[in-house]
Amino acid sequence: MPILNKDMTLCISLAARPSNIGTRFHNYLYEELGLNYIYKAFTTTDLPSAIAGLRGLGIRGCAVSMPFKEDVIALVDHLDPSAKAIDSVNTIVNDDGVLTAYNTDYLAIERLLREHDVPATHSVLVRGSGGMAKAVVAALRDSGFTRVTVVARNERTGRALADLYGFDWQPEVGESTADLLLNVTPLGMTGADADALAFPQAAIDAAQVVFDVVASPSETPLILAARAAGRPVITGAEVVALQAEEQFVLYTGIRPTPEQVRAAGEFSRRQA
Repeated sequence: MPILNKDMTLCISLAARPSNIGTRFHNYLYEELGLNYIYKAFTTTDLPSAIAGLRGLGIRGCAVSMPFKEDVIALVDHLDPSAKAIDSVNTIVNDDGVLTAYNTDYLAIERLLREHDVPATHSVLVRGSGGMAKAVVAALRDSGFTRVTVVARNERTGRALADLYGFDWQPEVGESTADLLLNVTPLGMTGADADALAFPQAAIDAAQVVFDVVASPSETPLILAARAAGRPVITGAEVVALQAEEQFVLYTGIRPTPEQVRAAGEFSRRQA
């Protein structure tokens, strides 16, 4: 990585619980490609001021994570169709003070379902109803899944998300099972919920595939339990790598090779 200098381009991330995964991913590629960029993770309790800082300081790009993916919409100038379609943002690009919002999570989820050969005939339990859940549910719908249930304690947001895409809603997992379990909550994330299991063991044992979007740690209690039960898994680290690739292209105008993306993803997971 080049020595810090006045001409260096800054990109950042905003999350309630910042991790090093995206930071290491982007900085690895900056060094690999000889770019005068640097990437830093932040959290904030003042989202409007943070977004104003993007403009005022000329920060090139900003990754947006939970719980800011919807609230940030009112603070940008333009919504790309990828964000407008699901009213959720995970990427902001600053072009001379004009902020355009995108969503690369949707593309990553759709691609992972395809690459892991998850049949669209599978029944699905999606736990969560926030911004990332919208990307997940939209990707499921557009990938041909029809037997999807959104599990969310908040009836207003959970039912609204399910109704938007023509799926079912229920407040708790209870004794429900499905072929695909998909966690889109902070359960299992580093911090207060680190030891939480997003689905009961009985549901894990009955599943065909277990997918956890939590990326820090990539080996969440849910993923560990699924591996122990011999179930195929899809991890949040995989989501981060694929969506970060698209962010990288938006920020730099350069698309790394698949080998470079793979190496960056492996590096970010080893060091997380």
